[in-house]
Amino acid sequence: MSESPAEKPPVTSLRGLLPFLRPHRGLLAAWLAALVFSSGATLALPVAVRHMIDQGFAAGSSVDRWFALLLAVAVVLALATAARFYFVTLLGERVVADLRRALYEHLLSLDQAFFERTRAGELLSRLSADAELLRSVVGSSMSVALRSGITVLGSAVMMAVTSPRLALFVLLGIPLIVLPMAFSGRRVRAVAKAAQDRVADANARAGETLGAMHTVQSYAREGYEAGRFDEAVRVALGAARKRIRLQAALTAIVIVLVFGSITAVLWVGARDVIAGAMTPGTLGQFVLYALIGAGSVGALAEVWAEVQRAAGGMARIGELLGERSVLARVDAPEPLATPVRGQLVLENVVFHYPTRPDAPALEDFSLELQPGETVALVGPSGAGKSTVLQLLLRFHDPESGRITLDGHDLRRLDPVALRAQVALVPQDPVIFGTTARENIRYGRLDASEADIEAAARSAEAHEFLSALPLGYDSELGERGARLSGGQQQRLAIARALLKDAPVLLLDEATSALDAQSERAVQQALERLMRGRTTLVIAHRLATVLKADRIVVMDKGRIVAQGTHAELLAQGGLYAELARLQFDQHAG
Repeated sequence: MSESPAEKPPVTSLRGLLPFLRPHRGLLAAWLAALVFSSGATLALPVAVRHMIDQGFAAGSSVDRWFALLLAVAVVLALATAARFYFVTLLGERVVADLRRALYEHLLSLDQAFFERTRAGELLSRLSADAELLRSVVGSSMSVALRSGITVLGSAVMMAVTSPRLALFVLLGIPLIVLPMAFSGRRVRAVAKAAQDRVADANARAGETLGAMHTVQSYAREGYEAGRFDEAVRVALGAARKRIRLQAALTAIVIVLVFGSITAVLWVGARDVIAGAMTPGTLGQFVLYALIGAGSVGALAEVWAEVQRAAGGMARIGELLGERSVLARVDAPEPLATPVRGQLVLENVVFHYPTRPDAPALEDFSLELQPGETVALVGPSGAGKSTVLQLLLRFHDPESGRITLDGHDLRRLDPVALRAQVALVPQDPVIFGTTARENIRYGRLDASEADIEAAARSAEAHEFLSALPLGYDSELGERGARLSGGQQQRLAIARALLKDAPVLLLDEATSALDAQSERAVQQALERLMRGRTTLVIAHRLATVLKADRIVVMDKGRIVAQGTHAELLAQGGLYAELARLQFDQHAG
């Protein structure tokens, strides 16, 4: 996902923040007002110092008044600076919160093809590391940059007013300071973006490993994974070191040039004071403006590096926000008649996965399911069984042919409305790291406590859930680590029961269970299937025998269909599958 810096210049990348700044115009205006006051007070300090030197120490003059003026300016500066810090920091928090929300909601809207080619750890890095960079820019660096820019311009004007001759010397030194910053900008940006890429790689690797700890530890690969992560961190550290070295060198060069110029100007000014061409207060005022301007230029140099890093982060976030679902969208989706009957028809469907364009997952595939019918899909691995479920859920669209629900082409429906009519029980159930109650409630968010318990009883889950330390309110751990495989499957069935959708998709829901768990899950599935149009990817004999129709698939096509007895009598692929997969269980 890396790009050359020329493709994503900082200004272009950071413009992506504008939509998130607009809703906070009031806060932005308050920050700018405080910025004007604090910058004005800063620029007024040297004037107060000049009067204090030239008039406060003069014979017969009251020194108290000038020190009071100096204190008053300092108080205004302190209050305005505090207000500026408060408003801009709060602005940064709100903007980044809005950005994170928008990015997360956008990711949830993307299709499955995007998630098949993108690592979850990399997405988390965008939501965390890159967003933190932008928080720093909006909540700090942006304020420092604008304040420093105003102060540099104000100091330049006031130096010209104070002493045009000395200001001319300063003007001649400005190109020496600005040119290194300009020439180093592209290099800093490229190095900063490379460093962020490497951090994302390390985070993605860690996320992948932590999500597969069972496999890592069962293969005793802790040392291997630690080594892989160490290598990723080492590469990220090397990229960061390169960025830091470049920024440090730039800062050192700018400081030497700035203070070298100030020293030269101070030397000329001191000679003018000795010659009587300038008062000590005027020289003091000029030097203070020079120091303020120099400090602001130094701050700009440091902030520039931060802006480069944030530009890289915003570029990456912008890439994600620019992603679009490949699923066709319609401006006015067709409404489904209620209640949904559950008639499913697949007509001459052709489909290739984006990651495997040369191998057809389904080819000229046609199948019809009547309302309330239970159809089992059987076939060898790679026959296209799971692809049928993916298309029915509209995780992908067919390349040709069409799929309808109650006569409505799925491409003309709102995907959310479609999926609300479909319940899925996958082979590997997803259990969230929350309570058992909330896991079941995921099927219908407005379900009552009685509805949740009824679903659990029907799914044969009430008994083991009640035996947990806090019953239904027990935390289940990440991915349901505190439950067995059969218990996780029954919890997923309870969730599907609670959803009460007219179409049910079962993806080998009992394939990995022991005999006792299978009986409990099978009983729960039979309750779940009643009155619903059910499509089953079948693995166990019990499910196949009770299906109204069995569809045999091979290489993305239907090669036979009928009842168990009819297909056995026909021989062929089904008879072979039955002999290999089913008879051993029956025996």
